[in-house]
Amino acid sequence: MKTGKLWGVGLGPGDPELMTVKAARLISEADVIAYHCARHGRSIARSVAEPYLREGQVEERLMYPVTTEGTDHPGGYEGAIAEFYELSAKRLAEHLDAGRDVVVLCEGDPFFFGSYMYMHERLCDRYEAEAVPGVTSVSAASAVLGKPLVQRDEVLTILPGTLPAPELARRLADTQAAAVMKLGRTFGSVREALAESGRLDEAYYVERATWPNQRVEPFADVDPSTVPYFSLALVPSPAYASRKEPAAEPAEVAAEGGEVVVVGLGPAGPEWLTPEASSALAEAEHIVGYGPYVAKVPQRAGQVRHASGNRVEADRARHALSLAASGARVAVVSSGDPGVFAMASAVLEQAASLEEPVRVRVIPGVTAASAAAARVGAPLGHDYCVLSLSDRLKPWDVIERRLDAAGAADLVVALYNPASRTRTEQLVRARDVLLRHRAVETPVVVARDVGGPEESVTVTSLGEFDPSVVDMRCLVIVGSSRTRVTHGQVWTPRSY
Repeated sequence: MKTGKLWGVGLGPGDPELMTVKAARLISEADVIAYHCARHGRSIARSVAEPYLREGQVEERLMYPVTTEGTDHPGGYEGAIAEFYELSAKRLAEHLDAGRDVVVLCEGDPFFFGSYMYMHERLCDRYEAEAVPGVTSVSAASAVLGKPLVQRDEVLTILPGTLPAPELARRLADTQAAAVMKLGRTFGSVREALAESGRLDEAYYVERATWPNQRVEPFADVDPSTVPYFSLALVPSPAYASRKEPAAEPAEVAAEGGEVVVVGLGPAGPEWLTPEASSALAEAEHIVGYGPYVAKVPQRAGQVRHASGNRVEADRARHALSLAASGARVAVVSSGDPGVFAMASAVLEQAASLEEPVRVRVIPGVTAASAAAARVGAPLGHDYCVLSLSDRLKPWDVIERRLDAAGAADLVVALYNPASRTRTEQLVRARDVLLRHRAVETPVVVARDVGGPEESVTVTSLGEFDPSVVDMRCLVIVGSSRTRVTHGQVWTPRSY
């Protein structure tokens, strides 16, 4: 017997007239209509679809057994919900096995924070299943607000309000336009994030968009006690706002002019940040840097963040200097120490070409070499050199000559940028160069993501060292003839 088909039908944001023609047809033709509801038994989805229901249809009410407030289920809330979805899927499977088509009603769009997706993932491998898109609440909110979401090259970010406030603030600061879903009990945290990111005055509160009782007002004016789950925060297109609203008065330029402070963040999290660096970041009006490094900086109210790609150091430096020339306090961030293969030299190079000088300060950070060495002991305890194996900014023959000289001088060598997806042969060649001068027993340290969640540190020997295990997140330390490994620790004595 032929099985039935599973449909996930998006109903749109609430107004039945915003449902698609296809959605209305499928609802009226279906053998079975399924919908989720809370313990009170009422279903918003069913009320939206009601004009299109017909007599004789089987209705499957999938009632959630718990809320996020708690449960006696041994697996906790997640366990209870997973069990509920399994049981719901079995109920729908019985209809499908009997050859009945099943329509699962879903507010908004089925695959946009929709409940249908949990039925889909459990049933789509066994039955024909298809989702019918619907107008999302974000699109509806933009329409009732009368302001475009994004235009031209602007970026729109969709965020759940359940994220921690610091993470929300970081993401809000790094995008042009945003929608924050799932307000309700998260309203206070979302408001805090909007304020911290400097976006509160741009944000609007939209409740039950397109419903007869819809509500739209500035987010800052909303009473938290009045906020239901079916509401969202919207930060619409800033380009549109800049054309429609009066331009703000230009900020007064500081009497002493602006400044660029190049700040070392250390190799990983905030515990590696020096107090001096932390103070400089707190005082900055603008944060400039490679995107992942900017993301490490705690968001502060009023700060403007300028994240960019990894290969635009000169452009980044010029942008920072331009901001400072207009009187702004600018922090350019680097991982590790900014003076070691990082942004300090890039900023100073661009600053040297300016007709009018801009003040530049450099604040040091813990280097990757120091962090990696500390994890295993003291391999840098005597003379050592630091080399980058990247041949993007200098030719390989220069790198090889320096490696050969370091090997001949019996220096410990710390290798930065040892390998990447497209650059794999350099580390093999570097090992071979050093083997001209070092014994195969020479200790080698491979440190990956030191201080981060994927940290791993391995001690091997130059003869057994496998370059294929190394990537750009690694730092490699090759010992000198004096470097020792005792009791699991690597160290180089200070005397010969």
